[in-house]
Order: sequence, then structure tokens, then C-alpha cells
Amino acid sequence: MALDATNLFKAANAGANGIHFYHSTDAIATIIGADYFLTVNDRLRVNDVINVVGATGGTRTMDVIVVATCTTSGVTTINGT
Repeated sequence: MALDATNLFKAANAGANGIHFYHSTDAIATIIGADYFLTVNDRLRVNDVINVVGATGGTRTMDVIVVATCTTSGVTTINGT
């Protein structure tokens, strides 16, 4: 599926970085796919953290991802560890 921007919330600023929450029925593999967050690139910065509640086979999951690149032509995220 595609990003539902109404489900992305900025919770706080942590210095130069933002902390966000996002929930979706998409699997984390889809959510960390290239340009999933492209339509909201103006709301994100490199090194922002996004706490993601997604789903795998109907089971809710929780992942922490980091914005690796963020431009008007591309947004990439990585799954944190």
C-alpha cells in the first residue's frame, strides 16, 4: 500500500532530529521501501526517528526506523537495531 500521511505524527524534537510515530497495516518491508515517505519529505529530516507500528500477516509489529536520505526526489529509511 501507500503511505497514509494522516497516520504520521511528530511527537517531539530532539535537538536537530525529530521523533515521529506512524501506524499502518503495511509490513515493515514495504514501509522501509524506497520513497515510501516521499510525499511527506517536507516533514522529515535526515536522522529523524520514526516509531512504526505495522503488520505482518495480520500481526501487529513495532519497528524503529531512521531517515537516511530526504530530498524532494527521494526518501530512504533504514530499519534501526
